[in-house]
Amino acid sequence: MTKQPTDDMMSSSNLPDIAVVVGASGGVGAALVARLAGDRRFAAVLALSRCSANAPSGPRIVQGAIDITDPASIEAAAEQARRLGSVRLVIVASGVLHADGIAPEKSWSAIDADTMARVFAVNSIGPALVARFFLPLLPRQGRAVFAALSARVGSIDDNRLGGWYSYRASKAALNMLLKTLAIELARRAPEAICIGLHPGTVDTDLSQPFSGKLAPDRLFSPAQSADHMLKVIEGVGADDSGRVLAWDGQVIPA
Repeated sequence: MTKQPTDDMMSSSNLPDIAVVVGASGGVGAALVARLAGDRRFAAVLALSRCSANAPSGPRIVQGAIDITDPASIEAAAEQARRLGSVRLVIVASGVLHADGIAPEKSWSAIDADTMARVFAVNSIGPALVARFFLPLLPRQGRAVFAALSARVGSIDDNRLGGWYSYRASKAALNMLLKTLAIELARRAPEAICIGLHPGTVDTDLSQPFSGKLAPDRLFSPAQSADHMLKVIEGVGADDSGRVLAWDGQVIPA
């Protein structure tokens, strides 16, 4: 009697290894896609964004649509990844700091329930939903990495200035989610790693209103930030799972 293939069998080594970038149309996400497309360890890079027309294109780049606030959209993107190959790397590069109707709060008087909910939906709940559908795709054996972009301001111990209530709290929540996901992931796939990454201050639309006073050596281009983070990913091991690491590999306190 022929045994029907399972999800784990479908993710075995006989399938080509692929990388997935969520938020591929953003500055950092696009730079990550470009770098990973040149990495011959991956047969393809799945570039996922809300508008795939704005995502990077080129050899070995496969475009796909995703809305991280919509579970059905994430599930469809995960199915696209499953059919493409064995998922060895997932990077969630989406996030919001300011947008239409959203700005970092300078005082508690600016706290607004609807705004805070929107920030949490993108920065905390969204990556958790991505993990829900993509972590089961990581092979049970061999090294695999799930990473989400976090921020140093999400560190409770490192908070010296206050303010930025929604953004700080959403990233602190993300860090706890990643720690909790890492514990469960270790039971399923002991060699798999789940981490947060602080990209540094990057010259993108997200940081543009707040980066004018920085020294040039403290502001990274998207390509520089991507290179730093991929180097960190390359160097992490199972003992690092659950941690949040800065662009230079330093552990950011909880």
